[in-house]
Amino acid sequence: MAKGQIRKALSGFYYVYSDGKTYQTRARGNFRNRNITPLVGDEVEFKFDTLKEGYILAVEPRKNELIRPPVANIDQAVLIISCKEPNFSENLLDRFLVYLEYNNIVPILYFTKTDLLDESGYYQVKEYADYFEKIGYHVLMPLLGHPDELVATISTLFSDKVTVFMGQTGAGKSTLINKISPELNLKTGEISQYLGRGKHTTRHVELIPLEGGLVGDTPGFSAIDIPQMETTELSQQFIEINEASQSCKFRECKHVHEPKCAVKAQVAAGEISQERYDNYLQILNELENRKPMYGKNKR
Repeated sequence: MAKGQIRKALSGFYYVYSDGKTYQTRARGNFRNRNITPLVGDEVEFKFDTLKEGYILAVEPRKNELIRPPVANIDQAVLIISCKEPNFSENLLDRFLVYLEYNNIVPILYFTKTDLLDESGYYQVKEYADYFEKIGYHVLMPLLGHPDELVATISTLFSDKVTVFMGQTGAGKSTLINKISPELNLKTGEISQYLGRGKHTTRHVELIPLEGGLVGDTPGFSAIDIPQMETTELSQQFIEINEASQSCKFRECKHVHEPKCAVKAQVAAGEISQERYDNYLQILNELENRKPMYGKNKR
């Protein structure tokens, strides 16, 4: 029996990396009965007869997992944010951040397609970028007229970490990875003019050794599901709202109608972004009106 890490999943096979070699394996038949689905990024125990014939026997406990994209044990996510084509959406950005914060994945915000903006549009998006940096996020937004200036900076962040690239379809994930490491030659696609959405060009999840770490390119999507959580947990996923909430009068304040709410006071004072607060209220409303999912784990 050996130990290794799943680096790729494709057509029912799991490609496990162990001691410098990659083994093609399948999951044991009883995994399905036990409701276990191995994921890329999993640390596993497996046995093999040859490099092409092996079986996964056990999956080690995960520190986190994502369903969309299906990856486990992620340290950080480079969140690709398109400034134009598709247009910048703070609502979508906040949804991605809630998704990552809830799963204990460190976000790195990278703004793409700045070269498609005029000066006015650039500084409008930069106001948002500056705000996210102020509240504590690692933000990378190229200077006006220099869209590729931070490509080298990203690659310095991969060492000893599992990193995934995320973002809506057409935001430029595969294009960016190609610039970081052209030999990977990841397939890129043209933006579909229909509704300004891109075509899905990434067909599977794979972790690729790069700059001392592992990176994955993942399918993009224009909408994202909010994780199953209690309504009282939502404010914890908004850094500045969570910090301000420590001064609210009520311990489980939802920051909507409650008196002496420190969050609403900071919004009124301009210290918390009105757009972020509005997005928080929208997601809170969705959680309150969501049908319960009986028999399923929340997390």
